[in-house]
Amino acid sequence: MAELLGRRPQGAYEVAVVRNDGSPVVLANHPLLDDGRPMPTRFWLIDPKLNKAIGRLEALGGVKTAERTVDPDELRETHAAYARERSRLIPQGHSGPAPSGGVGGTRQGVKCLHAHYAHFLAGGADPVGAWVHQQLSERGEQFGDG
Repeated sequence: MAELLGRRPQGAYEVAVVRNDGSPVVLANHPLLDDGRPMPTRFWLIDPKLNKAIGRLEALGGVKTAERTVDPDELRETHAAYARERSRLIPQGHSGPAPSGGVGGTRQGVKCLHAHYAHFLAGGADPVGAWVHQQLSERGEQFGDG
């Protein structure tokens, strides 16, 4: 993981999605890092090929286009559900800072297409992630065996 991240992981995680060859695609992060700091991003896209493809989509204005395209009520519910799932994983009795916000730590709108796509691939009902998947599919760059 350190090689894919470009650094040593700073907290506990599980591999949530893999390719058919077993290579990791999405990590499910614990909501607190090893030093107790909050980790707002529950699902982290670690696949280099998908990261590059989504980076190209973002460079073409994908964040703003996704915000205009996706139903705002669905997006609000996605952020709320993401936050609830992450909060359930915080140990009882934790008294320090806790992560806040929804997908990618944001409370509204779209901050990062990578985080939404990771959530979508990990099974989250994420309309932005579904939109990203559609865009990548049209370009032949969606998640699959490749």
